Amino acid sequence: MVDYLFGSGASRALPRDGIRFAYSRRSGRLRFVYDSEGLLATVKPSGAMALSLHGAKVLMKSKAFRQNCVRVADETAPFVNGGRSVFCKFVRWAGKNIHPKSEVVVVDSNWRVLGVGTAVLAGKHMALFKSGAAVKVRAGVKQ
Repeated sequence: MVDYLFGSGASRALPRDGIRFAYSRRSGRLRFVYDSEGLLATVKPSGAMALSLHGAKVLMKSKAFRQNCVRVADETAPFVNGGRSVFCKFVRWAGKNIHPKSEVVVVDSNWRVLGVGTAVLAGKHMALFKSGAAVKVRAGVKQ
């Protein structure tokens, strides 16, 4: 499932042992994915995964996963850490696997995770536009 959503090879960064799943008592549907250190992702009703900050940091160990990242100017780091949206004029690079409403990780120039959120635009358009939102940040590192 991780390779399907985030690209082939992204799942190699996940730990081999200690992954737990939590299911809904009412519907029996998969809801949460944990490892020994905490929540990795929430599984949406559509089957998509909403990454936690911990999950993003774990998956960043995979080079294949970096195609789901948006690299921003370093001066925007305090705003993204606070959970503010990323605007197109601050996007320096965006991966190929980014489509509107897909899950993305916002990183700085040194590939450190700043936040996780949902893409508003396709990755190839983010760096081209000079105005408008590129990523709606759901959680920043300092939240």
